[in-house]
Formats: sequence, structure tokens, C-alpha cells
Amino acid sequence: MPRKPKHPCRYSGCPRLTEDRYCEEHKRLANQQYDRYSRDKNARKIYGSNEWKKIRARYLAAHPLCEQCRKEGRLTKATEVHHILPLRRGGTHADENLMALCKPCHSRISIEDGDRFAPQSLRHG
Repeated sequence: MPRKPKHPCRYSGCPRLTEDRYCEEHKRLANQQYDRYSRDKNARKIYGSNEWKKIRARYLAAHPLCEQCRKEGRLTKATEVHHILPLRRGGTHADENLMALCKPCHSRISIEDGDRFAPQSLRHG
């Protein structure tokens, strides 16, 4: 299947072309800025914990394919674990509340839920 054409990096003044939002150089910087200024302050405590890392690793081992892609007839390796009901809205780490997703599906769902990449005024919580 043909790939989409590359587009300019969204970092102000960067002329590099990329398939993602940011080029490799600015992706790390954008993530750091998001973590520092926009992300919920409790997220680092929750997602940085050893408990979450173990739950995530166990869930990905049991669910190696992206659950969203499988529904759409594609087989894609899962790399992220998504909370269906976010922890900040009362969700838990229970398996029934988790989904194994690939990066693009997780990003799309996060945007639809009003989390990352949404304007601050549209975010939930």
C-alpha cells in the first residue's frame, strides 16, 4: 500500500519533512514540553510506577495485537496499553478496562477523548 506523502515538522521554524507530527529531533522535545506544561501532574506518578510497568508488560504479552486494528481487519503489533475509562475519571488497571493498541490507534483515541493534542479548553477532567 502506498504511503502518505511526508509533511513539514510542526515544530516552529523546522523545515524537515516527516510522517509524524514532529521530526525525530523535535519529537522528544515536544513530548518533554507536553509532560512539563500540559499533562496531568498525577500522570507521572501513575504511569511511571513499577506497578503500572508490570501490568502493562503482562497485558501486552497476553494481547500482542492492536485490538482496534483487529476490529478493522488488520494485524498490527500492539505497543501501548489504553485505559478505556481513564484513571482520572474513576477507571482502574483491571483487564476489562484495558486495551492493547498500536501507537496510531492510541493517539487517535486519545485525541477523540479530548486528551493529548486537543486544545486545553477542550480537555476533559
